[in-house]
Amino acid sequence: MDAVLKALAEERRRTILRLVWSREMTASDIAAHFDDVTRPAISQHLGVLREARLVVERRDGVRRFYRADHAEMAKLRTFLDEFWTSGLDRLRDVAEAAERAKRSASLTSERNGKTRTGEKQRKKRKKRKKGGQ
Repeated sequence: MDAVLKALAEERRRTILRLVWSREMTASDIAAHFDDVTRPAISQHLGVLREARLVVERRDGVRRFYRADHAEMAKLRTFLDEFWTSGLDRLRDVAEAAERAKRSASLTSERNGKTRTGEKQRKKRKKRKKGGQ
C-alpha cells in the first residue's frame, strides 16, 4: 500500500491516472496533455504507476497502451475507507467519553451545590435574608 500512496502523492501521476481511468492511452497520447512534461518523464511516471499496480500496460506491436487498474484502485479505496472509518470510530469514542465525563462532573457539581448559578442564587438569598431582618 505504501507504493500506491507514494505514487499518488505526485500530482502529475494523479492526472495521468484520471486520463487512463476510462480508456487506454499510449504514453505519447498522455504526454500530449502536458505542456511542461517531456515524453521520457511521462514514461517514468507511468513506470511508477505500473510498479504500484495502479495502471496496466498492454503491448500491441511496438506500442504500449496504459489503462487504470480498477481492481487495485478498489483495494486502495477499501484501505482508505477502513482507515478513515476506524479513525472516525476512535474520534467518536473519545468525544462520547469526554461528554460523559462532562455530564458526570456537572451532576457532581450540582449535587454539591458548587455550580455558579447555584452559588449566585444562594448569595442572593442570603442578601435578602439579611436585608429583611
